[in-house]
Amino acid sequence: MVVFLLGILVGGSAVSFALYRTRKREALLEEEKQQVVQSRELVVDFMHHMVEALGEGLGQNELRQRIVHAAILCSGALSAALFEREGKGQMRGVAVEGLFPPHRPLPPATVEKLTTRAKFIESVLRGETFPDDEGIIGAVVQTGEAQLVADAASDPRIVRHQDPALKVRSVIAVPLAFRGELFGVLAVANSADGLPFSAADFTLMQSLAEQAALALHNLRLLNYQIEKQQLDLDLSLASGIQQMLLPTEMPSVPGLALDARYTPAQKVSGDLYDLFLLSPTRLGVVVADVSGKGIPASLLMAICRTHLRQIAPRHDSPAAALCELNRVIGSNLVGGMFITLLYAVIDLEQSTVTLARAGHELPLFLRQNAISGAPTAEFVGSEGMALGMMPPEIFDAVIADRSEPFRPGETLILYTDGLTEAPNEDEKEFSGTRLADVARTLHRRSAHELADGILEAVNRFTGGSPQRDDLTLLTVKREGGGGAASAAAFTC
Repeated sequence: MVVFLLGILVGGSAVSFALYRTRKREALLEEEKQQVVQSRELVVDFMHHMVEALGEGLGQNELRQRIVHAAILCSGALSAALFEREGKGQMRGVAVEGLFPPHRPLPPATVEKLTTRAKFIESVLRGETFPDDEGIIGAVVQTGEAQLVADAASDPRIVRHQDPALKVRSVIAVPLAFRGELFGVLAVANSADGLPFSAADFTLMQSLAEQAALALHNLRLLNYQIEKQQLDLDLSLASGIQQMLLPTEMPSVPGLALDARYTPAQKVSGDLYDLFLLSPTRLGVVVADVSGKGIPASLLMAICRTHLRQIAPRHDSPAAALCELNRVIGSNLVGGMFITLLYAVIDLEQSTVTLARAGHELPLFLRQNAISGAPTAEFVGSEGMALGMMPPEIFDAVIADRSEPFRPGETLILYTDGLTEAPNEDEKEFSGTRLADVARTLHRRSAHELADGILEAVNRFTGGSPQRDDLTLLTVKREGGGGAASAAAFTC
């Protein structure tokens, strides 16, 4: 009987213990479930705040600070900091909240300044740079993996500061990475409850880091779109101004047929052409090419055109005009920029073209052989170098005028290298040889038809590939019969 009763008692205790263990396991599971729910809510709340931050138009510094603040709220840490790359192989703190321990020991002379700890520590972190393979932060950068240091006292990578307020007990450092790009490292130090950071804290920080990296990526993309819109607006305005500076109509010169084609590779161009009357029988013709593209080239083109318009009427010699132009605009050329330019004066009374070439493409003359009558295409050169490359004493000594006959039926073709250097799919250039061959076969056509034919040949050669460089083509044909009003064509 006694044995029976003992068996009942023992059996009852076993059942009670099993029931206790089951209930404890259920309580732990419920606690873990609550932690997961809370973590999920924290992540969702963090995502919401990041979206709000972007919607408010916050800058990069403000967004960084919000990320650091959110890391403290979510992890229960006493301090947090965000580190980013500063130059090649260096890291620097860009945002901090709380007394986050500096990456390196403080110099003894600065310890006395700790009376205003928060501001001082923040200034130290923002001014401090260190190699991207140093310490816990360096480990995250080099491996791309998050780091959890539950017991900082046993980790040699943690700096031991003399000040008790900067003592590190526990650290979490996580990478801010999106699509393989590392934006930085987010770190929190010392839990407010004094306990080491847990695996749950570690997982939560990794989730927050993913969302923070996405926010930084979206901010960069948003800023890029804003900058692009502003740039597009600036380019549109610059393009409109540039079009205003180009001739809106050709001068009417009896005995000359004129045609101009101007096609920028971008919204604005570094090419320039101009035609202006110097007298009833003398016409100034200019084609130029500014090195580079975009707004700087277009601004320099505008400066060049404005000055040349003022200078040209003062000189009978094109070379003399370019010498003065080089002196005037030389100081405006920076960063290795220069201008190639050809300036020609067509004199109908003398039946001549006098030209000066400042490093520009050779002009092409279409004529007929005096004996056989066969058409000829001849490139004519003259001495000179690009504007802005050399001081006046060297430029003036090199540049020279060259005069050529310009009789009825003959044609002068001026252009920029966007035409002769236009490539095909095999990266071969259209070349001056092809230009001469095409122009020779079309010599009997009008100035407008001749320009059409040349551009059609370029398009066939390139196969319709996107234009890489600005292209300008100016065609001047001396008509027969002397005195009949000529037609002028103008195309942009």
